[in-house]
Amino acid sequence: MRVIVVGAGQVGHTVVKSLAEVHECTVIDIDEARLEALSHTYDVRITHGSGTRRETLLEAGVADAELVLACTSRDEVNLVTAMLARRLSSARTVVRATGMDYLAAWRAGDLDVDLLVSTAFETASAVERVLHVPGARHVDFFAGGEVVVLGVDVREAKSPRLTDCPLSDAGLPAASRVVAVVRDGNWVRPTAHEVVRPGDWVIAMASPEAARTWSRLVTGAHPVDDVALFGAGRMGTAIARVLLDRGISVRLIEPDAARARAAAGALDRARVFHASGLDPAFLRHERIGTAGAAVFAGGDDSRNLHAAVLAKVHGVELTLAVLDDPAAAEVFEAAGVDVTIDPGDETAEKMTRFTFDERTRQVAMLGDDRFEVIDITVRPDSRFAHAPVDALPGAGVGAIVRDGAVFFPDGKDELRPGDRAVVLTEPERVPEIEHDL
Repeated sequence: MRVIVVGAGQVGHTVVKSLAEVHECTVIDIDEARLEALSHTYDVRITHGSGTRRETLLEAGVADAELVLACTSRDEVNLVTAMLARRLSSARTVVRATGMDYLAAWRAGDLDVDLLVSTAFETASAVERVLHVPGARHVDFFAGGEVVVLGVDVREAKSPRLTDCPLSDAGLPAASRVVAVVRDGNWVRPTAHEVVRPGDWVIAMASPEAARTWSRLVTGAHPVDDVALFGAGRMGTAIARVLLDRGISVRLIEPDAARARAAAGALDRARVFHASGLDPAFLRHERIGTAGAAVFAGGDDSRNLHAAVLAKVHGVELTLAVLDDPAAAEVFEAAGVDVTIDPGDETAEKMTRFTFDERTRQVAMLGDDRFEVIDITVRPDSRFAHAPVDALPGAGVGAIVRDGAVFFPDGKDELRPGDRAVVLTEPERVPEIEHDL
C-alpha cells in the first residue's frame, strides 16, 4: 500500500516503525532533522514541508496514495491535511486528535475523514483495560469484548501457582489459552508441559470471567473500583472521564489551582484535590494508600516517577504511569512501577488499521510493538481451512468466533471457513498470515 504519513514526531515514528517493512511510505514534516533520522532508520521517502500546503502533498505523491495518516501534534493541521488529501486524491484519510474535542463531531459524521483517533481517549481506554485485569501489563479486548488478550509478567513472589510447574498443572481457567511465553527475548510456543519461569512474559487469551481469574492467579488482585489519579491536564481529565463512565470512583490530584478548579467544574462525579502528589502529608491525610490503583498522568516523567514511588511507599499496590518519553519505560519499570502506557503506541495502533486485509476486523500491538494480535476471518479456499490451529506457522491462535460463539481451542481443534480467528504473531508475518488465511 502507498501510504503518506504527515508528522515525524512520536506518533508518526511509531506509525512508520509499524508500516515501513511492508508498505511504501512517504513521510512529510517541517523538521528536516526528524525526517533525516527516520530515513536513516527505515526505508521511507521523505518530503520536507507542511501537510497543509497543496504543493507539499503533491510532491509527496498524494495523487497516487491509498492512505494518508495525519498525525502531527496539532489537531487543526491534521484536519486541514486530511481535507486537502480528500480533494487531491481518492486516498483514505486518518486523523490524529490529541484531545477528545473532535470525537463527537466525527462520530456524528460532521468531519469528512475516514477515521479520527484521539490520543487522550485511546490512552484513557488503555488505562481502563489494565484496571479491569490488574496484574496484567497489557490488556486488549477483541470480538466485542468477549476475548481478552493479556500480557502478564511472571514474578515468583507474586505468582507462586504459575511458576516452576507445567502449565497443565497451574490451574489455569478453562476458558483461556496461553499463546506465547516470551523468555530472554525469544518467543516460545507453549505446550501443556511448558514450565513457566520467573521473569517470563506470558501472553494469553481468555473470556472476561477467565481473565479476572488470571488476575487473581497472577497477583491475587481483584478488578479496581477506586483510583487516585495524579494530573488534571488534558490527558488526566480524559482518563477521569473514561473511568467515571465505567463506574470507577476517581480522586483527582492536581497541583495547579486553575486546573484543579476547571477539573472540579467539568467532572462533577470526581473528588478533586488541589494538592501535590509529592506531599507525603497529603497522601497520609487522604489515605491515598487505600486506593485500588494510582495513575500518574502529569505530563512530566520525572515528577510522575517520584510520585509513583512515593505512592508505593504509602501502600498503593498497583501503579500506572502515562509516559511523556517512551524511552523512560525501562526506568519506571526498574523503579517498581507496575504498568507504563505509551500514548504514541496506543494512537498508532488504531491509525494503522486500514493497512490490514479487509477481513481483519481489529489489530493490537503489544510487547513494545514486537507482537501483533489480529482478528481475521478464514477464507473458504484457505490452505489452513480444516487444519489444526497449531498448524499455522509463526502464529498462535488463541480464540475462535464460530457461529457467533467464542471458544478457546486446544492445538487439535480445526480452523473452519468463516471462523474469526484471534491470532498472535510478529508484525513482519502479518501479510503472510493474511495471505494464508
